Amino acid sequence: MDLSIGEVAQRTGLSVHALRFYEREGLFANPVRRLSNGRRIYHEEDLEWLAICTKLRSSGMPLVMIRQYIELVRQGPGNEHERLEVLRRHETHVETQIRELQDTLAVMRHKVRIYEDHVTRGEADRLWNPSHPVAAQAGAHQECHPPEAT
Repeated sequence: MDLSIGEVAQRTGLSVHALRFYEREGLFANPVRRLSNGRRIYHEEDLEWLAICTKLRSSGMPLVMIRQYIELVRQGPGNEHERLEVLRRHETHVETQIRELQDTLAVMRHKVRIYEDHVTRGEADRLWNPSHPVAAQAGAHQECHPPEAT
């Protein structure tokens, strides 16, 4: 089934501009086909690839790495080990990002608890304030660092 760029945009949630960018950057597994009048034509397999490609992009895979993976896919059978290596490298990167985000979330949750506690007790003015050096020294550790896990 042939799909126009507008239909692909609607079905994928990507803008027409984004689809043109993906094409220009060589991020489609297959070259985008065009009619004699120059209009782009997409197929279901293009949508399937876009679903994968957008996940790779949203997880932080660099364009150069996506292009490397696509080139391996285009070459066909025989390079599965190389494809697997590209995917494993990115998997490690995503796992690192998740750990960093979990650490960040722990800090944010700690700060929220501190603020909730101070606001509830009517002591919000005691929260760390860099313009008051004494308060800054007293509350800096509590304000910026969650308690160590035991």
